[in-house]
Amino acid sequence: MPSVGKKDGQKKYMKSWCMEPLAVAQLASLTPQNIQVEFFDDRIEDIDYNTNSGLVAINIETYTARRAYEIAKKYKDNGKMVVMGGFHATLMQEEVLLHADAVVVGEAEKIWIQVIDDFKKGELKKVYKSSVRSELNNITPDRTIYKGKKFLKLGLIETGRGCNYNCDFCSIASFYRQSYRYRPINDIVSEIKKLNYNNYFFVDDNICNDTKHAKELFKALIPLKIKWISQASINIAKDEELLELMKKSGCQGVLIGFESLDHDVLQKMNKKFNSAQGYKDAINKIHNFGIRIYATFVFGYGQEDEKYFKETYKFAISQKFFMTAFNHLVPFPGTPLYNKLKDDNKLLHNKWWLNPDYTFGQLAFRPESISPNELSRLCYKYRKKFYSWRSIFWRLFNFKTNFYSMRSLFIFFSVNIMSKIDVKKRQGLVLGKEK
Repeated sequence: MPSVGKKDGQKKYMKSWCMEPLAVAQLASLTPQNIQVEFFDDRIEDIDYNTNSGLVAINIETYTARRAYEIAKKYKDNGKMVVMGGFHATLMQEEVLLHADAVVVGEAEKIWIQVIDDFKKGELKKVYKSSVRSELNNITPDRTIYKGKKFLKLGLIETGRGCNYNCDFCSIASFYRQSYRYRPINDIVSEIKKLNYNNYFFVDDNICNDTKHAKELFKALIPLKIKWISQASINIAKDEELLELMKKSGCQGVLIGFESLDHDVLQKMNKKFNSAQGYKDAINKIHNFGIRIYATFVFGYGQEDEKYFKETYKFAISQKFFMTAFNHLVPFPGTPLYNKLKDDNKLLHNKWWLNPDYTFGQLAFRPESISPNELSRLCYKYRKKFYSWRSIFWRLFNFKTNFYSMRSLFIFFSVNIMSKIDVKKRQGLVLGKEK
C-alpha cells in the first residue's frame, strides 16, 4: 500500500490518513489459502523489498501513483513481478504498464485467481479485465493482514459500490460507469457481528444512493447498536423517515458535497441535484436529527476571488459544520473535467501526478479568473481559518449535534484538533517519497 509522500524531514505520516486499506484486505480474501500472503503499508512501516514473494500487487490511486512506481521499481530490480490495480490503474493503464508487468482493469473479484494461475505458469498477461461485473455477495475481506499494524481504530465496511450521479470532476463515475450496486444486507450485518470495532466507516461514495435499500439497511443495523459515519448527497434531507432511520441505526455524521454556493458553478459541475437556495433548510433538517455534517466545497470552476471565499467561509461557520473542506479543483485523469481542461490547453502539466515539483495543495490547471498560486493560497488560508481556535469554539455550540453526550463533545474537539494539525502537514506534501 503506497503512501502519498512526505515533506522533507517529516517522519510521521498523517494519522487521519492511516485507515485500514479495505481493498487490499479484499484482494487477500480472493487469494487461495495455500498461497502465503505478506502485506506492507508504506504509510506506517518500512517495506521489505527482499521478501520471498514472487508476485507483488500494488493498489494505485492518482495521488499515490508516483510513490507506487518507486516501490514497483525496487521490487522489479530485485527480480519480482508487479501487478497493479485500482482507480488510477484502470483509468491510465498504458502509463501504469510502463512500471508494472500486468494491470488489473476494473474490479478484481472475477479475475484475481486467473492472475495468480497465469503467474504460476509463467504466462502473466499485460492486461486483465473481467467481461462481467462482480457480484457483491459473499464479500469477506481478510482483515488478518492488519494484525500488528497501527491503523485508526475505525472499521471500514463496504455496503455498495459506485454512484448514479455523474459529476464531471469525479473519477467514481468513470470507474463504475455511472452505476450503483449494493451488497446483500444479511452479508453486511454478518460481517459487522464478526468484528470488534466501536466505530465504523461505511466507505460507499453515496450510502443513500438507493433510498429504499438504504432504509432496509438502516433498519437491520439498529439492533447492532453501532456508531457509524459515511458519505451521502444533500438529497437525504428530503426524506425525514430516512434521516430518522440513519440516526436510530447509529449514524454520527455524513460527508456531503455542497461544492459551491453558486448555481451556475453547480451546473458546470453537472451537480444539478444540488440547490444552493435550499442548503440552509436541508442542513437544519439533518442537524435536527443530531447528524453531524462534514461539508466539502470545491473552488476553480467560476469567478472565484477572496470575496467568494469569505462568503463560503461565513456560510460554513454560520451553519456550524462539524468539519469543512475548502478544496481546489483536481483534474483526475479519466474524468470529463480532465479531458475538457486538456482539450482547452489549461492543464499546467498533462500528468501532474508525476511532476517532481508538484505538491499537495498546488493547482494543476489554469483557472478562468485567478492565478493558480492565488487560488491555492486562498484554499489554504480558509482551511486554516476554519480550524482556528476561534472557529472551533464557535462551532462547538451546535447544541443539536455536539451536546447530547460527553462523548460527542470529546469527538468534536479531538477531530477538529487533529484536522487543525493536518491542514499544515498536508500543504506542500511531496508526491513520492524517495529522491
